[in-house]
Amino acid sequence: MATTWFITGTSSGFGRLLTERLLARGDRVAATVRRPGTMDDLRAEHGDRLWVGQLDVTDTEAVRRVVDEAFAALGTVDVVVNNAGYGVFASVEEAGDEQIRQVIDTNLLGSIHVVRAALPHLRAQGHGRILQVSTAGGQTTYPNFAYYHASKWGIEGFAETVAREIAPFGIAMTIVEPGATPTGFGGALVTAPVMPEYEDTPAGEVRRALNGGGFTLPNDADKIADAVVDLIDSGATPLRLPLGSDTYDDVRASLVARLAEHDAQREVAYSVVREDA
Repeated sequence: MATTWFITGTSSGFGRLLTERLLARGDRVAATVRRPGTMDDLRAEHGDRLWVGQLDVTDTEAVRRVVDEAFAALGTVDVVVNNAGYGVFASVEEAGDEQIRQVIDTNLLGSIHVVRAALPHLRAQGHGRILQVSTAGGQTTYPNFAYYHASKWGIEGFAETVAREIAPFGIAMTIVEPGATPTGFGGALVTAPVMPEYEDTPAGEVRRALNGGGFTLPNDADKIADAVVDLIDSGATPLRLPLGSDTYDDVRASLVARLAEHDAQREVAYSVVREDA
């Protein structure tokens, strides 16, 4: 039986790839794009199995309207994929105020509002899956990505909380964490004027690596799309799905280091407990 998907940010990258794959196998897709016309070729090929809505997820009223329209048009949506994203590549001082607002409004608030808009529909139909696209940077950090991390760490905390709240309604949440993959994301990163003070810091080292082609992209975009589809087909509902050798290795190393640092503070943590507690 065909599955019906609602996916944000489908004009390019992973969202476009996933949409193409799902339509090719006979599923229905409600795809949102910021620029009208970017899905015309797929509409011509797949007809009414593709529903397209124009949406900027930073527009809260538009999010509610487009989600409502998609559910009304398709009747049932089995999987909601929060994929739309915005990346800023700059040290913490270099990024501009508007860039900071855009990354938080898109990756964090935009994703939150999509979930909030979809939940009444998912509860009413009594089932559904939400896939929150995050990244390795939702649990570990890299220089020059502070604001991107702020949005992704924030949305992972939100999604983890929501997962517990919605489970009684037959709705499951999975945080999908792709690693570095050649999907065009790197080329779409927004940058800022470089401050010379940061040239001899880790921020400068990462910038030179990225600009010089030394930033490794070890993962296969097609295999990532296949893994996401396989997850839904399998019925498995893990809270997190790490995808990529870098995601697995970097997140694991970060978790191990954090646990060691946490354990090292056990004595001081317990030292502040009330004596009558």
